Amino acid sequence: MGDTTFFTVDELTARVEAILAKAGLNAVQAGAVARVVTAGERDGAKSHGIYRIEGVLRTVAAGKVNPNAVPELMADDGTAIVRVDAQQGFSPPAFALGLPALAERARRLGLAALVINDCTHFSALWPEVEALTGQGLAGLAMCPSYSTVAPAGGNRALLGTNPIAFGWPRGAGDPYVFDFATSVAARGEIELKRRAGERLPEGWAVDVDGQPTIDPEKALGGAMLPFGGHKGSAIGTMIELLAGIMIGDLTSREALDKLGTTTLAPMHGELILAFSPKIFAGNRAGDPFARAESLFDAILGQGARLPSQRRFMARARSKAEGIALVSAEIALLDRLLENGAAT
Repeated sequence: MGDTTFFTVDELTARVEAILAKAGLNAVQAGAVARVVTAGERDGAKSHGIYRIEGVLRTVAAGKVNPNAVPELMADDGTAIVRVDAQQGFSPPAFALGLPALAERARRLGLAALVINDCTHFSALWPEVEALTGQGLAGLAMCPSYSTVAPAGGNRALLGTNPIAFGWPRGAGDPYVFDFATSVAARGEIELKRRAGERLPEGWAVDVDGQPTIDPEKALGGAMLPFGGHKGSAIGTMIELLAGIMIGDLTSREALDKLGTTTLAPMHGELILAFSPKIFAGNRAGDPFARAESLFDAILGQGARLPSQRRFMARARSKAEGIALVSAEIALLDRLLENGAAT
């Protein structure tokens, strides 16, 4: 373990924030992005931790995101929709701005939606839905990406990895949360396997000619495949419609056309829905939270796991022992602070 150093959440957040600030991000952007990156490391989600910093810095250096953006909460139009203009900045500060209004409206109306437009997205979606469960609300979040996934039966990239996340509050305990790409795997997972010199499982991707491949390099140059065949393809298409076209923002194809590369973080929109279980249940018999616990107990009683349990275990370990980084990861942070990202 001499190769490992442990950081508190605050220590690692400050270190990441310093890297981002030196790269030109203002305090609003750097603080929110650093908190999300650190949360990934805290929860053992390496593909969404400090690995993401280089992509953030490359996107800034390429002028494809506004590092000085201050998101704007749009005027209340009297509907259940809260709107935030990210001002072409990153999504985490835009979500942080819109969260209080979203939660208030959901508690009052039972259902509310947060539309984030013109944001650059690089992270997981569980921070959004967990923030809602912390308010006693259920949440659903989704966004497109850029074209890296072939539709079922196709052989060329058209859809994005198009993640979707859901959260249900569980009082003082960890919430019920799932967060997954509608592709077989997140693109970051393929990149990490490429860096490690590992092969992909069969059925993850096709090469540039549409032929199945287990070579991460060829997969990154070709297309990933949707999970579950036509089912994942249909859900990915739904996300293009709801979190792209319906909110007046870019689809994954349009985002890639605008960006011109898959080496940078894509700009598009994001849709977050918040639900009040109490209001939805109305005067029906039974407390919805108690009934949910009965369902979770029945799942666990069969020996099954609830999603995110491994991540929550990693979070508890990080809180008790610190966030563990190996020497190569610390060297990466040092290099990024000194020189920024490689182009």
